[in-house]
Amino acid sequence: MPWRIVRARVKGGEASSAPPLGPALNQYGLDVAEVVRKINELTKDYKGLEVTVEVYVNPDTKEYKIEVKSPTTTSLLLKFAGASEPSGDPAHKKVGDIKFEDVIKVALLKKKDLNAKTLKAAVKTILSSAATIGLTVEGKEPKQVVREVAEGRYDSILLKYEEEWKKR
Repeated sequence: MPWRIVRARVKGGEASSAPPLGPALNQYGLDVAEVVRKINELTKDYKGLEVTVEVYVNPDTKEYKIEVKSPTTTSLLLKFAGASEPSGDPAHKKVGDIKFEDVIKVALLKKKDLNAKTLKAAVKTILSSAATIGLTVEGKEPKQVVREVAEGRYDSILLKYEEEWKKR
């Protein structure tokens, strides 16, 4: 029998065996508590954010694989900024301000979804996203911060996160 997919939206690190996840997994004869524990382990980096989880189940062997889809870059940036929605006019209306280190954290969380080979390149990509939704970075326009990153002004901060970038 082919693999079946159980999809659910869960809060990072807070999945439970309550509906809809529990009953959906139970119908395939899986140990629901064990699967929920693994989901919570895999989603702990997204604490407080909703993520999509896909559980691939082989009904014959009771084998399963869990895949976590990361939240959007926009939702991560808005969370760090404490904003509820992007600006409709990012050039004239700002919705929040974030720290440079928050930009790095978003880049680390989104690593597998980005085409960036280096942390510096990933940070520039995230800064561009911040500009399009009306955020500033430590009071500066994201485009200005991109230039400063290229000039090397943030190299010492980026260096602190380089090991984590390589591990992900």
